[in-house]
Amino acid sequence: MSKVFRRFRSLPIRSRLAMLVAAAVAFAVAAVSVTCWFIVQGKLYEQVDDDLANAAKPQPYAAVAATLSECPKEPQEIPNTFRAGDTLYLQLVKADGTACVSSNSEGTVRTNNSDQQVVKDAGNSKSSRNGTDEDGNSVRVLTVPLYVNTHGIGSEPQLFPDAALMIAVPLKSTESTLNELALILLLVSGVGVVGAGAAGLAVARAGMRPVDKLTEAVEHVARTEDLNVRIPVEDESEDEVARLSRSFNSMTSALASSRELQQQLIADAGHELRTPLTSLRTNIELLTRSEETGRPIPEADRKALLASVKAQMTELASLIGDLQELSRSEGQRGERVQVVSLEDAVESALRRARLRGPELTIIADLQPWYVRAEPAALERAVVNILDNAVKFSPEGGTVEVQLTGGVLTVRDHGPGIPTDELPHVFDRFWRSPSARALPGSGLGLSIVARTVQQAGGQVTLAHAEGGGTVATVRLPGAPTAPPETP
Repeated sequence: MSKVFRRFRSLPIRSRLAMLVAAAVAFAVAAVSVTCWFIVQGKLYEQVDDDLANAAKPQPYAAVAATLSECPKEPQEIPNTFRAGDTLYLQLVKADGTACVSSNSEGTVRTNNSDQQVVKDAGNSKSSRNGTDEDGNSVRVLTVPLYVNTHGIGSEPQLFPDAALMIAVPLKSTESTLNELALILLLVSGVGVVGAGAAGLAVARAGMRPVDKLTEAVEHVARTEDLNVRIPVEDESEDEVARLSRSFNSMTSALASSRELQQQLIADAGHELRTPLTSLRTNIELLTRSEETGRPIPEADRKALLASVKAQMTELASLIGDLQELSRSEGQRGERVQVVSLEDAVESALRRARLRGPELTIIADLQPWYVRAEPAALERAVVNILDNAVKFSPEGGTVEVQLTGGVLTVRDHGPGIPTDELPHVFDRFWRSPSARALPGSGLGLSIVARTVQQAGGQVTLAHAEGGGTVATVRLPGAPTAPPETP
């Protein structure tokens, strides 16, 4: 059975659908045919039983007595009230099963316990069954209580207690009719099953046509990596294949967009890496040439070159770290998401910001607020916002930080961001022309936007009243930490 099931599952879907349709139709047709055959059989037997019951009239007492007295030596005639010309088995049966056959009977019908029981029940039962005669021919037998006319025709019939009347007719014609009906039903069923199989195969092919198109599209994408392939879908169609096609189109669109973003990221990263690498190579070549030629570089210039190399290496390390942060998958982030105190993250970021801008005055007003986020990513996002404020604040300036009701605002008093540049501040590798001389990779605010969005919040940059820029971060959460689950 398991081998058959495995072979069935190895067939194409359209073949399996056709076989399943054919099997379902075969089962239904077989059930209907068998039911029809049994209904017809019951009706035919019922008609025969009705004819036999009509023939079981009260018998003359003298004929019955003569038949029983001579039984089984000399058959006596029992009046036959059945249809003229029809074959009839007519006999009496005693309580011990002895058959007393009428002289005008077609033959002798074999008795059984049900016939004897009719005699024993004294007129309270009758028996209708299939049986055989002494030659083995099938007959329909009706055994009824024996009533006799003791005072001639017209008198009140009386029950004869010691015998029962058995009337039977051959079932040859009935069985012939049933056999012909079975053959017809078998032929009709066969035609129906074959037709159902053909129809199922046609329906399966028509139904699988969109799947074939989808398969061809998938194979084309796998072979050519062409993500611009789209499967045409009717707008009003809502079946499973249409939903699958729409899902495939959405998937290829998302993959194409992801690949474009990946290519753009690689191109932008290569462009950003080229500048510090070129500077590093130039500085290292100068130091190497000085060693090779024996011409020492003045100490001040040497220190400047080494400081530049160190700065470029720091910038490269920062850029690589930012790229790693952006390349992390959603699943990697989701594994480390937990309830985090935004107040603690801001305080930690403030400590780092004060070290980077010791000449600045940083004013903080923080209230408790708890969010669901990745702790390291959340702190890095706040650090990036504060770094921008420190970077663009004038010497001796002030940075104002406030956290109230899940809204974090960081305001600096620097030159601000031009209005036409505000829509681009969260783009990857985008840097304002005025800030390109400053250190940075152009990924800091992009990381901020991604981290805040993953935490379910929003981040905006806008002009501050009186000059400068104000960054606003809104994160969903609560002022108190939720209780820990045991």
